[in-house]
Amino acid sequence: PPLLEDLLAAGAEAGTDGAAAPDDLPSRLRGAPEAERTGVAVSFLQREVQSVLRLPSPPDPTVGFFDLGMDSLMAVELRNRLGRACAGEYVAPNTVVFDYPDIAALAGHLVDALGEPAAAPASPSEPEQRPAPPSSPGQSVGDGIAIVGMACRFPGAPDLASFWRQLEDGVDAVTEGRRDAGSWSGVSGDPALQDRFARRGGFVDGIDRFDARFFGIPPIGARTMDPQQRMLLETSWQALDDAGIDPDRLRGTRTGVLAGIAPSEYRDLMTSGGAGVNYLGTAGSMAVGRVAFQLGLEGPTMPVALNCASSLVAVHQAAAALRQGEVDLALVGGVNAVLSPGLTTEMAELGMLSPDGRCKTFDAAADGFVRSEGCGMVVLKRLGEAEADCDRIWGVIRGSAVNQNGASAGPTVPNGPAQERVIEEALTRAGVAPSEVDYLEAHGAGSELGDTIEVQAASAAYGRGRAAEQPLLIGSVKTNLGHLESAAGMAGLIKTVLAMQRGVIPRHLHFRNPNPHLDWERLPVRVTAEPTPWPRDAERPPRAAVSAFGVSGTNAHVVVEGFAAADGATAGGGSGRWPSGPERRVAAPAPEPVTEVPSAEDERPVAREARMLPLSGASRAALRELAGRYLAWLDERAEDLADAAAGASLLADMAWTAGVGRSHLAHRAAVVFRDADSLRDGLRALAEADEAREPQAVPDGGGTPQRDGAPVAEAAAAYEAGLPVSFAGLFAGEARRRISLPAYPFQRRRHWIRMR
Repeated sequence: PPLLEDLLAAGAEAGTDGAAAPDDLPSRLRGAPEAERTGVAVSFLQREVQSVLRLPSPPDPTVGFFDLGMDSLMAVELRNRLGRACAGEYVAPNTVVFDYPDIAALAGHLVDALGEPAAAPASPSEPEQRPAPPSSPGQSVGDGIAIVGMACRFPGAPDLASFWRQLEDGVDAVTEGRRDAGSWSGVSGDPALQDRFARRGGFVDGIDRFDARFFGIPPIGARTMDPQQRMLLETSWQALDDAGIDPDRLRGTRTGVLAGIAPSEYRDLMTSGGAGVNYLGTAGSMAVGRVAFQLGLEGPTMPVALNCASSLVAVHQAAAALRQGEVDLALVGGVNAVLSPGLTTEMAELGMLSPDGRCKTFDAAADGFVRSEGCGMVVLKRLGEAEADCDRIWGVIRGSAVNQNGASAGPTVPNGPAQERVIEEALTRAGVAPSEVDYLEAHGAGSELGDTIEVQAASAAYGRGRAAEQPLLIGSVKTNLGHLESAAGMAGLIKTVLAMQRGVIPRHLHFRNPNPHLDWERLPVRVTAEPTPWPRDAERPPRAAVSAFGVSGTNAHVVVEGFAAADGATAGGGSGRWPSGPERRVAAPAPEPVTEVPSAEDERPVAREARMLPLSGASRAALRELAGRYLAWLDERAEDLADAAAGASLLADMAWTAGVGRSHLAHRAAVVFRDADSLRDGLRALAEADEAREPQAVPDGGGTPQRDGAPVAEAAAAYEAGLPVSFAGLFAGEARRRISLPAYPFQRRRHWIRMR
């Protein structure tokens, strides 16, 4: 009853020792012997908490505030009391009871903050020094892990190029129901659903379609296979394609597969639809195991199921495996498929989802996230080996770290000090000063509390030594795509690497009124509410970091930087182009035994006038689609092709990369060309060819009959016939670069289980 509460409160306050008035706490701590300071702070906090909660006796220091019955208003009152007690020497953050969730933890924090006289703040040129966390076994400062390939399939973005255009244009890919044709009854995203939470989300077009024949999977196996497995297979292939690595050459190698993956919602659909459940088609272990099986990889495979932190933890584990020599190459990613309306409704009931289906990260209106699906993959390799192999390097992972919240305010409540520690550990392993990081791709799930804790932790970790005119730029891809959950960290990493390469940070959406619980004027951070040029520093490459925090308490952080090549070119230099590999000389194949001594005229070098572009697919339709994609690729590079010398080099790089860096499938075609126009003519003829049309004779491309045209035409005819062709031999003696080519097309067919 109110009367009893008032009596208890009066009794508690009357029992407060007047000599222990809260306004002298700093002096009392400094005046006490060092061994007794914690006890002084604990006694002070016990009295304050007893008064705030109106308890009949001082509480146990190890019992959590919320277990004692504290609510949000009481937390604010305790914070205000701390402010008055510290007389301005210490400003408690709004999240102090979440960061230090019991009296013992908060007392230790106060002793650290107030136990010694306040020192003058460190100047930007003299950042605060903190003890370095111990390095993990096998990981040393300076060990770089190169990102040599990337691929994605995100809402509204089936490949890297479309994903970047989406970011550049500030597109919100969240939709009111799935937009592609299909039978979506009983599936999340069904436009007819009454539940707005299950109807709205970031959905991948054609998630019910899969090129099963390409991977040799029978239709019944495809229908009972979780779309997460399907997307992992296709996106892994495309990531290798982007890396210029022929998947056939990886068979039997120590290539690992690690991926963040969510529990199978497809299994729930099969059960609710009355269909038999295929364990092998829905198990997370089989998702990564299937990739290894299809490609013949013999390195370790590992599914990572740590909620929102899954894919970034997979990156951390893969980097460690590469440094320790467990693998020579790693396929790493994350995947998520939003299919079960029941699970979505459950998350909404827990208060995790935004009613209007928007991730309003860092905004005052932040009220949760919207669920999204998709897949992202990267190919990782030890930096020294990538350089030696003249690989095309997107960026370099310099350091990473993973930790856990521990005994925080709750098993699902974020913890600021733990987030700060994981950032510090990643920076130490990277050998990078906090002030040298330009941009943070934040977790930013759109939670009023979570956003506040994350920004304060990032400010504390990255603010040391940072000049006021160079704040840490922050943003979150969740405002574009929604929350991809187990693939969220990978989406953030791919966005960051693309932004670094293009030299501009895309606009962070839905940021109108900054979160009022943060003192934005005081914090050394700035949200990229508009497209922002990447900061330039002539003394170092561009640097960024990516965060991911799982609802189970796992924290992951990765530090990535642009790649400075030996020729001075830097990935992330803002060239506006995709990266290319360094030049490498193409060795000539071993010559046939010489029977006649060539004349001096025969020895004279003759410039190549004809080239050959090899194309292949698992079907004639895929072959025609690939030709169409090459036409689009040429259109996108019209400006580069306008310069004769640069255009000739680009086309030669294209033909060489297609020859040595892609798998050569059963259905083949070869276009012999001498310039961009003749290449377009050949590709157009192939793209528009009728299914039943017989292949035409291969033209010689206008080259010199005896020196170029005839040999190249013969090689093209042999390639079409399925005979082995030495592409290196066609380019022998030239310096060529590995470049980005059009994404490989899959002929997706509908493989959806009958739900009703």
